[in-house]
Amino acid sequence: MEPNDAGLERLSREQCMRLLGSVPLGRIVYTRGALPAVELVNFTLYDGDIIIRTDPSGKLAAATRGAVVAFEADSADLAAHAGWSVTVVGVSQAVTDNDEIRRLERLGLDPWAPGERPYFMKIPPTIVNGRRIGGRPRLAGKR
Repeated sequence: MEPNDAGLERLSREQCMRLLGSVPLGRIVYTRGALPAVELVNFTLYDGDIIIRTDPSGKLAAATRGAVVAFEADSADLAAHAGWSVTVVGVSQAVTDNDEIRRLERLGLDPWAPGERPYFMKIPPTIVNGRRIGGRPRLAGKR
């Protein structure tokens, strides 16, 4: 894709999904108590879906079952003033099929949060947007 006048490059869906698969952390945005909530989570991609492992009785799992959520991941090179950001919107789904749960357990998605996290949720991407910004020359004396 070509950069626009601001130096931002719009990414294709395929580029976005490839970039998502290259990082272990993202942010899920959902509604909790009628207000927006954002949580940092580790995740993986499986069959084109974002997979998150969490506590079935936690606020995240309760608030996202069947809800429209956003998911964002990014990477930045501060020294080069370069980076990318990908946002996905989709309906979160609890994984309840025992065969699918067994497949997901074999992925090695180990939750970073302490405690038991046997519950899998997935976000099939409905809307996928991404952009990348390249490096820019640094001005002398600027940080």
